[in-house]
Amino acid sequence: MAAREPDGKSRVDLRLARETRAARPHFLIGALLGVLSAALTVAQAVLLARVIAAVAMGRATLSTERSALVALGAVFAVRALVAGGFELSGRLGAARVLTELRRRLVQRLLVDRPGLEREERTGELVAAAVQGVDGLESYFAGYLPSLVLALAVPVAVLAWVTPIDPVVALIFALTIPVLIAFMILIGVGAQSRTRARWQALTLLSSHFLDVVRGLETLRAHRREGAQVQIIGTVGERYRAETMGTLRLAFVSSLVLELCAMLGTALAAATIGVQLTGGHLSLDAGLTVLFLAPELYGPLRAVGQQFHATADGLAAAGRLLAVLDRTVPVAAAGPLAGGASSATPLPPSRTPDPRDEPVRFERVSFAYPGSDRLALDEVTLTLAPGEFVAVIGPSGAGKSTLAALALGLVRPDSGRVSCGGVDLRALSPGSWRGRLAWVPQRTKLFADTLAANIALAVPQATIAEIGDAAAQAGLADLIGSLPSGLQTRIGDGGRRLSAGEGQRIALARAFLTDASLVVLDEPTANLDPVTAALIGDGIERLARERTVLLITHDARLAARAQRTVRLLGGAVRTSAPAKVVTV
Repeated sequence: MAAREPDGKSRVDLRLARETRAARPHFLIGALLGVLSAALTVAQAVLLARVIAAVAMGRATLSTERSALVALGAVFAVRALVAGGFELSGRLGAARVLTELRRRLVQRLLVDRPGLEREERTGELVAAAVQGVDGLESYFAGYLPSLVLALAVPVAVLAWVTPIDPVVALIFALTIPVLIAFMILIGVGAQSRTRARWQALTLLSSHFLDVVRGLETLRAHRREGAQVQIIGTVGERYRAETMGTLRLAFVSSLVLELCAMLGTALAAATIGVQLTGGHLSLDAGLTVLFLAPELYGPLRAVGQQFHATADGLAAAGRLLAVLDRTVPVAAAGPLAGGASSATPLPPSRTPDPRDEPVRFERVSFAYPGSDRLALDEVTLTLAPGEFVAVIGPSGAGKSTLAALALGLVRPDSGRVSCGGVDLRALSPGSWRGRLAWVPQRTKLFADTLAANIALAVPQATIAEIGDAAAQAGLADLIGSLPSGLQTRIGDGGRRLSAGEGQRIALARAFLTDASLVVLDEPTANLDPVTAALIGDGIERLARERTVLLITHDARLAARAQRTVRLLGGAVRTSAPAKVVTV
């Protein structure tokens, strides 16, 4: 069952149980060690009671009980080793599960469906992927192992105590369900509290990230003071929810300790009466008395671990919902989406847009949650080596067309193909190996200028990087930098203008052997002189490549061999650039 809501704890538990496949050997070893730990618990109580009873009743001395003491010491040592191995196996299993969850999330966001974050609040994704997944470590390394002990130890204790003292065994059997019932009742309240706390945390994370991103705009409009107040309000809500959760955790701990204490007290009183009446031997009574706290200990630990894992479970629901909702772009096997000529098996080769046309065949697409088609039966062909500009007003579907060409999304109906091969039949990596993308806002990383240019080709030589930079018009910039291509840029380094960032994106495209270059508003918000320099670089880039240019800039569009006008998600005109007006 898919986990579609963060508050569906049972569904999240079932889904997380399926996510443990990679770590099941570790958890199986942990379960076996848990059973061994339960047996050692009983053995420790029996040996300790026997030694104390023998010495107390004068039947023996410590020197005569040397063998029993050695056995008791061995049990202590083995139990310590088993406890260490039990915890280690749980943590190793947890590490594998958490690594797999993060790998799958990265696979969804960066490979199967890049751009998903546009449909999500980034702060929520960050909180779920970082703090939330970290919180799951307590679930896999603490909560699940505690459940094993909570099952194994009571069964072992009851099995040993029942023949010795049926009355105390009955007390244990009656108090255990009471303790479990209190745990369930408190757990229900803790779940709602934790959900509210997690929502407050994600709201705080999202709002703070939005404020940091828009700080310059807020300061320009003198709204930074209002944002401080809003963050203070959200932070206070998070503080209140956190304190409420802590209060509930303390009450839970008190109730569980009280129940365990009452059960132990009843058992002790019963044992005392039986010892006084001579109905029970001292060593048997001590054995039962020593086992009483061991019986309730794992159950209390489950309650404590439940509170420790509550945040992780709340985040897991959010994380699993993202994993379930996203659909791989390139799926091997039969194609969906109404393609009339579906390819039953992945092709043996990846077609090359430099030699074969890229076709949009009656393509329609709507974004999730939208009742309007972003593209409505668009048919378009990019001939090999052709430079095509797509123009139109905002919301016309231009960027969606680019996303389809890049394989970031797939059509709801129709198909996008190259050389007759549907892109959905190709693995994302093989198709994107043919592509270069120049976005509207270039992402620069905190690294050297050379490393930023060589983002897609990390093995490129300095000479190759310098040549690509020169073709993109970066020669003057490199000459002005103190360390040239080795100058650090991005956060903590040299600040670059928007135009310089766009030329770095062009240099990335020049450095790759891309057959198809997709440019999404590369001159947006640039001054005319910088836009002209970018346009010169694009023309050089288009000499040996197929180019799909998304733009509002009429002068940039005029450089293309052909322009296509989109309006309302449909193609309205397709003509040589010189006769198209915008």
